[in-house]
Amino acid sequence: MSERVYYNSRMPLAVYRELAAHLQLLDGVSVRLLPQTCSHFDYELSQIEGIAVAVPPTLDPSTQARYEEILEHYGLQHGGWRQC
Repeated sequence: MSERVYYNSRMPLAVYRELAAHLQLLDGVSVRLLPQTCSHFDYELSQIEGIAVAVPPTLDPSTQARYEEILEHYGLQHGGWRQC
């Protein structure tokens, strides 16, 4: 299973949780929210550092397409993703 990490420093905690809930509905996909590592509080920064998404290499094409659609939707709504 490969893990991909996505970051958006301006995405609110509630949106990260909503995204995680949507992705976890996909068969075989698991997610975990990464805690913020910034040492100072900033109202402009998200309370979450990012989201780690574990995707099995055998994910069927329709589920893979839905996974990409969900990430694209949230990325477009909130200013895009940085991926590591």
